[in-house]
Amino acid sequence: MTRSSDEPQGCLAAILRLFGGNLGEFAAPTPTLPYRLRDDFLSRAEYSFYRVLLAAVGDQAVVCPKVNLNDVFFVARPNENQAYRNKIDRKHVDFLLCHPTTMKPLGGVELDDSSHQRADRRARDEFVDRVFAAAGLPIVHVVARASYSADALAGELATCFENPLASFAPVTAVQESGEPICSKCGVTMVQRTASKGRNKGNLFWGCRNYPRCREVVTF
Repeated sequence: MTRSSDEPQGCLAAILRLFGGNLGEFAAPTPTLPYRLRDDFLSRAEYSFYRVLLAAVGDQAVVCPKVNLNDVFFVARPNENQAYRNKIDRKHVDFLLCHPTTMKPLGGVELDDSSHQRADRRARDEFVDRVFAAAGLPIVHVVARASYSADALAGELATCFENPLASFAPVTAVQESGEPICSKCGVTMVQRTASKGRNKGNLFWGCRNYPRCREVVTF
Protein backbone atom coordinates (compact mmCIF):
# COMPACT_ATOMS: atom_id res chain seq x y z
CA MET A 1 0.00 0.00 0.00
CA THR A 2 1.41 3.45 -0.94
CA ARG A 3 1.56 6.25 1.59
CA SER A 4 -0.25 9.49 0.75
CA SER A 5 1.70 12.72 0.71
CA ASP A 6 -0.18 14.08 3.75
CA GLU A 7 0.26 10.92 5.86
CA PRO A 8 2.48 11.39 8.96
CA GLN A 9 6.06 10.28 8.41
CA GLY A 10 7.15 10.12 12.05
CA CYS A 11 8.74 12.39 14.59
CA LEU A 12 12.08 12.72 12.79
CA ALA A 13 10.42 13.96 9.61
CA ALA A 14 8.33 16.47 11.59
CA ILE A 15 11.40 17.83 13.37
CA LEU A 16 13.31 18.15 10.10
CA ARG A 17 10.41 20.04 8.48
CA LEU A 18 10.33 22.34 11.46
CA PHE A 19 13.96 23.30 10.83
CA GLY A 20 13.64 23.40 7.04
CA GLY A 21 15.27 20.04 6.31
CA ASN A 22 14.16 16.77 4.75
CA LEU A 23 15.10 13.12 4.89
CA GLY A 24 16.69 13.22 1.43
CA GLU A 25 19.50 15.44 2.72
CA PHE A 26 20.58 12.66 5.06
CA ALA A 27 20.93 9.90 2.45
CA ALA A 28 23.81 7.46 2.87
CA PRO A 29 27.06 8.94 1.46
CA THR A 30 28.65 7.46 -1.65
CA PRO A 31 31.12 4.80 -0.52
CA THR A 32 34.81 5.69 -0.91
CA LEU A 33 36.56 3.68 -3.63
CA PRO A 34 39.20 1.30 -2.21
CA TYR A 35 42.21 2.77 -4.05
CA ARG A 36 45.35 3.97 -2.34
CA LEU A 37 48.64 5.40 -3.62
CA ARG A 38 51.44 2.84 -3.69
CA ASP A 39 54.69 3.71 -1.96
CA ASP A 40 56.79 1.39 -4.12
CA PHE A 41 56.25 2.66 -7.67
CA LEU A 42 60.01 2.54 -8.00
CA SER A 43 62.07 0.51 -5.56
CA ARG A 44 65.21 2.06 -4.11
CA ALA A 45 67.33 0.05 -6.53
CA GLU A 46 65.17 1.11 -9.50
CA TYR A 47 65.23 4.77 -8.47
CA SER A 48 69.01 4.72 -8.03
CA PHE A 49 69.40 3.22 -11.50
CA TYR A 50 66.84 5.64 -12.96
CA ARG A 51 68.93 8.64 -11.90
CA VAL A 52 72.03 7.20 -13.58
CA LEU A 53 69.98 6.30 -16.65
CA LEU A 54 68.87 9.93 -16.98
CA ALA A 55 72.50 11.04 -16.91
CA ALA A 56 73.50 8.36 -19.43
CA VAL A 57 70.92 9.28 -22.09
CA GLY A 58 71.05 13.05 -21.53
CA ASP A 59 68.89 14.84 -24.09
CA GLN A 60 68.87 11.89 -26.48
CA ALA A 61 65.77 10.30 -24.96
CA VAL A 62 62.93 10.58 -22.50
CA VAL A 63 62.97 7.83 -19.87
CA CYS A 64 59.57 6.28 -19.08
CA PRO A 65 59.53 3.83 -16.15
CA LYS A 66 57.39 0.67 -15.99
CA VAL A 67 55.62 0.75 -19.34
CA ASN A 68 53.09 -1.96 -20.19
CA LEU A 69 54.10 -3.92 -23.29
CA ASN A 70 50.55 -3.59 -24.60
CA ASP A 71 51.10 0.18 -24.80
CA VAL A 72 54.23 -0.29 -26.92
CA PHE A 73 53.34 -3.20 -29.22
CA PHE A 74 50.25 -4.44 -30.99
CA VAL A 75 49.42 -7.82 -32.45
CA ALA A 76 49.14 -8.14 -36.22
CA ARG A 77 46.02 -10.00 -37.39
CA PRO A 78 44.45 -9.83 -33.90
CA ASN A 79 41.56 -12.16 -34.75
CA GLU A 80 44.05 -14.93 -35.43
CA ASN A 81 46.51 -14.03 -32.69
CA GLN A 82 44.41 -13.16 -29.65
CA ALA A 83 46.50 -15.47 -27.45
CA TYR A 84 49.62 -13.44 -28.25
CA ARG A 85 47.89 -10.26 -27.15
CA ASN A 86 47.10 -11.89 -23.82
CA LYS A 87 50.76 -12.84 -23.43
CA ILE A 88 51.87 -9.20 -23.29
CA ASP A 89 48.84 -7.68 -21.58
CA ARG A 90 50.23 -7.96 -18.03
CA LYS A 91 53.92 -7.58 -18.74
CA HIS A 92 55.96 -4.39 -18.61
CA VAL A 93 59.47 -3.22 -19.40
CA ASP A 94 61.36 -1.56 -16.55
CA PHE A 95 62.30 1.53 -18.59
CA LEU A 96 61.37 2.64 -22.10
CA LEU A 97 63.56 5.16 -23.94
CA CYS A 98 61.59 7.44 -26.26
CA HIS A 99 62.61 10.07 -28.80
CA PRO A 100 62.52 13.47 -27.04
CA THR A 101 60.56 15.14 -29.85
CA THR A 102 58.29 12.45 -31.29
CA MET A 103 58.11 10.15 -28.23
CA LYS A 104 58.54 7.16 -30.53
CA PRO A 105 60.09 4.24 -28.64
CA LEU A 106 63.83 3.82 -29.18
CA GLY A 107 64.48 0.81 -26.97
CA GLY A 108 63.80 -0.91 -23.68
CA VAL A 109 65.99 -1.27 -20.60
CA GLU A 110 65.60 -4.09 -18.09
CA LEU A 111 67.26 -3.94 -14.68
CA ASP A 112 68.06 -7.54 -13.78
CA ASP A 113 68.34 -8.24 -10.07
CA SER A 114 68.85 -11.66 -8.48
CA SER A 115 65.20 -12.63 -9.09
CA HIS A 116 65.97 -12.85 -12.81
CA GLN A 117 68.00 -15.99 -12.09
CA ARG A 118 64.83 -17.96 -11.37
CA ALA A 119 63.63 -20.29 -14.11
CA ASP A 120 60.26 -18.54 -14.45
CA ARG A 121 61.93 -15.12 -14.74
CA ARG A 122 64.40 -16.40 -17.32
CA ALA A 123 61.50 -17.73 -19.39
CA ARG A 124 59.70 -14.40 -19.04
CA ASP A 125 62.82 -12.43 -20.04
CA GLU A 126 63.38 -14.65 -23.07
CA PHE A 127 59.82 -14.09 -24.25
CA VAL A 128 60.03 -10.31 -23.77
CA ASP A 129 63.30 -10.24 -25.70
CA ARG A 130 61.58 -12.10 -28.56
CA VAL A 131 58.72 -9.57 -28.52
CA PHE A 132 61.16 -6.67 -28.86
CA ALA A 133 63.10 -8.49 -31.60
CA ALA A 134 59.92 -9.28 -33.56
CA ALA A 135 59.01 -5.58 -33.53
CA GLY A 136 62.54 -4.48 -34.46
CA LEU A 137 63.13 -2.66 -31.19
CA PRO A 138 66.31 -3.21 -29.14
CA ILE A 139 66.26 -4.12 -25.48
CA VAL A 140 69.23 -3.86 -23.13
CA HIS A 141 69.63 -5.90 -19.92
CA VAL A 142 71.66 -4.27 -17.15
CA VAL A 143 72.71 -6.31 -14.14
CA ALA A 144 71.66 -4.60 -10.90
CA ARG A 145 74.59 -3.55 -8.73
CA ALA A 146 75.48 -1.15 -5.95
CA SER A 147 76.69 1.61 -8.28
CA TYR A 148 76.78 2.45 -11.97
CA SER A 149 78.87 4.51 -14.34
CA ALA A 150 76.81 6.83 -16.53
CA ASP A 151 79.48 6.71 -19.26
CA ALA A 152 79.64 2.92 -19.26
CA LEU A 153 75.83 2.72 -19.31
CA ALA A 154 75.71 5.13 -22.25
CA GLY A 155 77.92 2.72 -24.18
CA GLU A 156 75.58 -0.19 -23.40
CA LEU A 157 72.60 1.82 -24.66
CA ALA A 158 74.20 2.78 -27.99
CA THR A 159 72.06 0.27 -29.90
CA CYS A 160 68.92 2.15 -28.85
CA PHE A 161 69.99 5.17 -30.90
CA GLU A 162 70.82 3.41 -34.17
CA ASN A 163 67.44 3.67 -35.94
CA PRO A 164 66.07 0.35 -34.68
CA LEU A 165 63.22 0.24 -37.21
CA ALA A 166 65.52 0.40 -40.22
CA SER A 167 65.35 -3.39 -40.58
CA PHE A 168 61.79 -3.16 -41.89
CA ALA A 169 61.69 -3.13 -45.68
CA PRO A 170 59.39 -0.68 -47.47
CA VAL A 171 56.01 -1.91 -48.65
CA THR A 172 56.50 -3.62 -52.01
CA ALA A 173 54.30 -6.75 -52.05
CA VAL A 174 51.12 -6.35 -54.07
CA GLN A 175 48.24 -8.82 -54.43
CA GLU A 176 46.66 -9.70 -57.77
CA SER A 177 43.77 -7.44 -56.82
CA GLY A 178 46.20 -4.53 -56.69
CA GLU A 179 46.00 -4.11 -52.92
CA PRO A 180 49.46 -3.73 -51.36
CA ILE A 181 50.41 -5.75 -48.27
CA CYS A 182 51.80 -4.08 -45.16
CA SER A 183 55.30 -5.40 -44.58
CA LYS A 184 54.98 -4.84 -40.86
CA CYS A 185 51.61 -6.51 -40.27
CA GLY A 186 51.21 -8.82 -43.27
CA VAL A 187 47.66 -7.60 -43.95
CA THR A 188 46.21 -5.97 -47.05
CA MET A 189 46.13 -2.19 -47.00
CA VAL A 190 43.13 0.02 -47.69
CA GLN A 191 42.93 3.10 -49.87
CA ARG A 192 42.38 6.36 -48.07
CA THR A 193 42.31 10.07 -48.90
CA ALA A 194 44.64 12.47 -47.11
CA SER A 195 42.49 14.88 -45.10
CA LYS A 196 45.15 17.48 -44.29
CA GLY A 197 48.70 18.59 -44.96
CA ARG A 198 50.41 19.20 -48.28
CA ASN A 199 48.97 15.93 -49.66
CA LYS A 200 45.37 16.80 -48.77
CA GLY A 201 42.97 15.22 -51.25
CA ASN A 202 45.54 12.72 -52.56
CA LEU A 203 44.90 8.98 -52.44
CA PHE A 204 47.25 6.63 -50.59
CA TRP A 205 47.30 3.11 -49.21
CA GLY A 206 47.36 2.73 -45.44
CA CYS A 207 47.55 -0.25 -43.10
CA ARG A 208 44.27 -1.65 -41.81
CA ASN A 209 45.72 -1.50 -38.30
CA TYR A 210 45.92 2.32 -38.31
CA PRO A 211 46.59 4.14 -36.00
CA ARG A 212 48.62 1.37 -34.33
CA CYS A 213 50.47 0.91 -37.60
CA ARG A 214 51.08 3.98 -39.77
CA GLU A 215 52.70 2.24 -42.74
CA VAL A 216 51.66 3.96 -45.99
CA VAL A 217 52.46 3.57 -49.64
CA THR A 218 51.57 5.49 -52.80
CA PHE A 219 51.62 4.28 -56.40
